[in-house]
Amino acid sequence: MAEDWPEGSLTTDDFLGGRLRISQPREGYRAGVDPVLLAASVPARAGDTVLDLGCGVGVAGLCLASRVDGLALAGLELQCAYAALARQNASVNGITMEVVTGDVSDMPEQFRQRQFTHVLVNPPYFDRNAGSAARDTGRETALGEVTPLATWVRAAARRAAPKGTVTFIHRTERLPALLGEISDHLGSLEVLPLIPRRGRPARLSLVRGRKGGRADFKLHDGWVLHEGAAHVSDKENYTDATACVLREGSYLPFHP
Repeated sequence: MAEDWPEGSLTTDDFLGGRLRISQPREGYRAGVDPVLLAASVPARAGDTVLDLGCGVGVAGLCLASRVDGLALAGLELQCAYAALARQNASVNGITMEVVTGDVSDMPEQFRQRQFTHVLVNPPYFDRNAGSAARDTGRETALGEVTPLATWVRAAARRAAPKGTVTFIHRTERLPALLGEISDHLGSLEVLPLIPRRGRPARLSLVRGRKGGRADFKLHDGWVLHEGAAHVSDKENYTDATACVLREGSYLPFHP
């Protein structure tokens, strides 16, 4: 847990307006709004089972459990120290979360024979054939794609129960690759672009598929994150709907 990290190397940060207190590395990979938006978009109900693949310090899964009571929550994380922090964060926040250390490309036995109502995935965003590695090893492991995107998709689809959902958040520039892979395993595909401001291109998108789904592909109107055409002051200027998601743990629907 925290003892695995040198003194002073962790911060404790508020998520969901202070509903969650999350310890995370000061210099390594730090969770921002991406896992919060991912969790907010998952249509979970009490009694559902949830698997967070590549859970890091647990932010996405814990945000989802904070919004929806009665979930059976699990996470898979490659880096031992981050997995330990996820367990600690779950405990500190009074949430039960089974966290297993392991690799999506070699699914641990604890998950290999299980299926989940919802699988959520915030995979490494960056193709390192076209970019530079981060200096911090933990940050690079979280951000630099080593395991192919196809492997993440296959692992998520295999763990989804019949009619279960798989939801990814990823860079919009990677959508062609992600949709190409996910369409081989899931149906009823939907995309929700996350637009920084009106008139700006979407940097990130949420993508959802359903195990055995047969509905037509849907490209939804984008979700706008910030008010106005530009950031003109130091204060936050999220839209009211986005502020409710980030500060109050509200649901983020793919469509109104």
